[in-house]
Parts: sequence; structure tokens; C-alpha cells
Amino acid sequence: MLYPQRFNQFTREHADTVAAISCGLLLFLGWFALHLGWLGLAFLLLPAAYVIGGYESAREGLTTLFKEKELDVDLLMIVAAIGAASLGLWRREYHLIIDGAILILIFAISGALEGYAMQRTERSIRSLMSLTPDTARVLLQGREEEIPISQLKVGDEIVVKPGELIPTDGIISSGYSTLNQAAITGESLPVEKTVGAEVFAGTLNGYGALQIKVHKPAQSSLIQRVIRLVEQAQTEAPPSQEFIDRFEKGYAKVIVVAGILLATLPPFLWGWDWETTIYRALTFLVVASPCALMAAIMPTLLSGIANGARQGILFKNGAQLEKIGKVRAIAFDKTGTLTTGQLQVSQVIPLSKYTQADVLKAAASVESYSEHPIGKAIVQAAGDLDLVGAIQVQAIPGKGIVGIAQEQQIIVGNTVFVQQYVTNLPEELQEMAQSLEQEGKTVVWVAQEGRGAGEQGSRGTEVMGVIAIADEVRSQASATITRLKKLGIEQIVMLTGDNEETAQTVAKAVGIDQVYAQLLPEDKLDVIRRLQQKYQTVAMVGDGINDAPALAQASIGIAMGISGSDVALETADIVLMADKLEKIAVAIHLGRRSQSIVKQNIVVALGFIMLLLVGNFLGSINLPIGVIGHEGSTVLVTLSGLRLLK
Repeated sequence: MLYPQRFNQFTREHADTVAAISCGLLLFLGWFALHLGWLGLAFLLLPAAYVIGGYESAREGLTTLFKEKELDVDLLMIVAAIGAASLGLWRREYHLIIDGAILILIFAISGALEGYAMQRTERSIRSLMSLTPDTARVLLQGREEEIPISQLKVGDEIVVKPGELIPTDGIISSGYSTLNQAAITGESLPVEKTVGAEVFAGTLNGYGALQIKVHKPAQSSLIQRVIRLVEQAQTEAPPSQEFIDRFEKGYAKVIVVAGILLATLPPFLWGWDWETTIYRALTFLVVASPCALMAAIMPTLLSGIANGARQGILFKNGAQLEKIGKVRAIAFDKTGTLTTGQLQVSQVIPLSKYTQADVLKAAASVESYSEHPIGKAIVQAAGDLDLVGAIQVQAIPGKGIVGIAQEQQIIVGNTVFVQQYVTNLPEELQEMAQSLEQEGKTVVWVAQEGRGAGEQGSRGTEVMGVIAIADEVRSQASATITRLKKLGIEQIVMLTGDNEETAQTVAKAVGIDQVYAQLLPEDKLDVIRRLQQKYQTVAMVGDGINDAPALAQASIGIAMGISGSDVALETADIVLMADKLEKIAVAIHLGRRSQSIVKQNIVVALGFIMLLLVGNFLGSINLPIGVIGHEGSTVLVTLSGLRLLK
């Protein structure tokens, strides 16, 4: 029973190949029977070769004819083959029946080869879909239970053991490990993750066991969004392919009309005999068919999409791969795009009697009770210090925070707030604070109740120092801008809602000359429109909700996959899975290469058609040679498109 099952599975998976092999075998036996003069056996074998080899093409061609009222290239091939067989029977020149069978055989072989070529691209894309397990191990009342991923709910605690795939996006609640995120983000090196870090479905856990809290529905995970978008990309034809499809429908009608004229006029115009006339008309139907032209675009673009997905670049459809190669100007959002979007302590400046650790420890003791991003940055910077718990902590929004630690009042906040407790701020620190603010940094003053009343302020409170907070520039931002300029991008600008000084500081650090600051979302939209008027194809790179209008307006919207908001991800055309800016240059190179290969393929396809048409008119080629040239060019163009898989 096992062998029949395997045979049936093989025939289903390789139906085109089985049909081509059967057609070839029957053709050979039919030719051999004709050679021996066994006409009855030959007329039994050769029609079987026609039916088996041409069934699929005839079915597709007739379906297109009756349902869509359009002529199809497949139908033209069948007409040419049957015409050759009919001519052979009429003139009793049975080698023409062999020619028609050879046409169908080569067409069947070409179809099988094209199928395998496209399967390679589809396998690369489908590999994304096998990245998540079907079940997850959930903690229920202290014991583990496996349930389908579809049944996971927000708040569930799941357990992932060493070497297992992460089943859904979540936050680590317990454990420490390294995760291989290459399949999702394109990062080649494993990433260390511990409590509080976000993990993504489809990434591979390393040596440590993890407990993960589900923080979003499983269907909203990053990998599921990727799968949906890639599936969508496969079904949407880019403008160039839509043009080729429209061209093919009109072109097929022209071929039929031209074929009829070639089958009737030459005997009257040039004195050809009817056999030669009809034979060349049939050959014309074959060599003039635009199969290679039809295969010039989609295999290339699908290969490019698969290549990008492997590198952490998600193209939502082939049109975006086409457009990214034509980009002449790029606009970058600042926060979360050129910068990490996460505030960090960049500098701690204490007064002479204190150390940096003293200042950080005092500030963190009260900020540990705050949810403000600045407070979180200070607590993170003081992570290795032994913090003292504070009491009577009170936060004043927009100003600062106060509390009592070790029986001393601690004040942390901006200049105006701290001056309520310390009347005269040290001049040297004021100068340093002004300098830091001009660099675009936020300055936080730290003061505490003095050891002796009236040491420095009327309330016995003294300044300990200042802490500078900054949004860190992404490490790869400067190199990315340099690379984009080398690629010939004519204009690179930065758009931000931040103040001018901060914007200029970041722009100078990364190498951007043109800055638009203090922008509202609609202002960003206007800048993109102005850039499009001058440069036509403009890309916008952003991550936030406020970037969504500009991302939608831009010719190409590029979103940061990890830090990006859901609105930005849905609006953008391209998603950078690992938030790696350097992938923008890779995407542009991939787009340009795809355009180059498409143009090469079109030239090859049209060149073959013209060469074969001239050869047919001059009588230099017969039907089998025409088929080999036609189908050979189609396979060549398809394989050429698959170069982008590398």
C-alpha cells in the first residue's frame, strides 16, 4: 500500500513532469512505428502524445477563451500543433504530425521547467510560513499544558524551552537566553534577551528556558503580519506586469489575424505553394507568441521579494520593489528612526564635592517611582547602584519630582522647578546646562537637603549636579546616509516635530544637510508633496502614528518593523523588520537590480521573437526549431529572473 501512495503523491506534485515524460515516450514510439511503416500503431500513439502533453495547455486556453473571451498563448500553441498534424494528414507527409507532437512536447517540458523555477521562489516565501509552531506550552494553575496558538489570550504565560521556536510575540517575564532572530529580522548574530525584553514569534530560543507573557493576540504577531503581507504581494501584479498582461491580450489577437493573412495571401502575392504557406503560418503562430515577454517580470519581482524577506526587508508587493529602485529623494523622521526613540543618560556632571554615582543614586531613588521616560532613563543608568527606597514621593507633571530618601529630601527636575528650593544655582553648572541644551539634550537638575541649614539655599538645600538626557542616534544612521549619497540619492532631508536645535544636532551627527523642524503631521505631508514636485519618486522613512500621513503620501513609505506603530506598519509599503537603517540601501540596490534584470529579460524576449520571425519568413527554420527557440527563450528569461534569489 505504501508504494501506490508514494506514486500517487509524486504524480500529484510533479504532474507537469509526468505529462511531459509520457508525451515524450509516446512521441518516440510513434516516430519509431512510422519509421517501420506501422501506420495503425503510429496513429494510435501520436494522438495519445498530443492529448497527454497538450491537455493542460488546451484546458487553460479554452477556459480563457470561453470565460474571459480572450485568446491565450497556450491555445495558439495547440492550434499550431493540430494545424501541423492536419497538414500532415492532408498531404500524407506524416513527418508534420511528428513536428506538431514535438511542439507539444517542448511546450510541456518548458511548462514543467517554469513550474520548478517558480516553485523555488514560492518555497523561499513559504518558508516564512513554517516559522511558528502549531501549539504553545501554557502555564495553567502551576502546570504546563499545550494548546493551539489560535487559543492563546493576552495575559497568558507560556514556557519556551532551550532550542524551541517562540510561538507568539510576548514579553519575557522570567529567564535569560540568546535568541536567533535571523528568520524574522535578518540579524545574523543571536541577541541576548532577559526579563522585560520583547520576543517575536518564529525566533529560535538558545540555551535558556523562558517564561513569556502574551501581550498581543497571536494573529497580530510580527511574523503573522509578514505572512499576510507576503501572500498579498504574490497576488498583486505591479503596473509593469499589468501593462504586459494588457499587451498580451491585444497581441494575441494581432497574431491570429496575421496568421490568417500569412496562411492565405502568400500564394497570390509571392507564388508560394499552399503547403509551405500553411506550414510557415503555423510556425509564425509559435515563434510570434509572447511567452518569454510574459515571463520577463513576475519571476524577477517575486524573487526580489523573497530575497528581501530573507534579509529583513518586507516588500508589500512587486510595485514597491519596482519603485524603490527609482527613488531620487528620501525624507527621514527623527525620533525612533534616525534615533532609537529611547531616552538615555548621556552625561552626569556633579559638583566637586559629589561623584557621578552620588548624583545618579539620589535622582534614581525618587525617579524609580516615576513612569516618565526621563525617570526611566535615569533609573536604567543607575541600575548597578544600590538604590535607597524613597518615601513621600510626589511628581509634579512637566516640572519634576520630590521625595525623601535616608531622611533627606531629594529634588529632581528642570531649572525653574529646582530654583523653588535652591535660589542661586552654581554658575558653572548653568553654563554647562545651557551648552548641553544647545546640543539638543534635556538637562535635569538634582538637589538634596543640605547637611547644615543654609549651606547654599535659604531652605538648606544644595545642588548635587545635573544629568543630561538624550535620544541616542542609531549607530548605523551616519553610515546609511553616506551610503545613500554614494548610491546617487539627490536629496536627503529630516522631518521632525522636535525643536530646531535638537533637530540640527541630530542632522549634523548623521550627515543630513536639510532639516525641517517643529512640524505637525500635516506639515510633514506638505514637505513630501513639495519634494515629489521636484524629484517625482520620494521615499519617506518613519515609525510613528504622526508619520502615517507622510508615509501614505510618499511614493514609497518605509516603516520600522519593531519600533513602528501599527498604523505606520499598515500604511507603509516597505517594512524594515529589524529597524536596521542600512537595509534601506540594500532595498534600493535590490530594486535597481530587479529593474536591470527585467529590462534585460524584455530585450532578450523581444530579440528572440524578432530573430525567429525573420528566420521563419526567410524559410530558415522549421516548426520544431521555432518551438525550441520560443520555449528556450521563455525558460532562459524565467531562470534569469531567479538570479535575484541569490
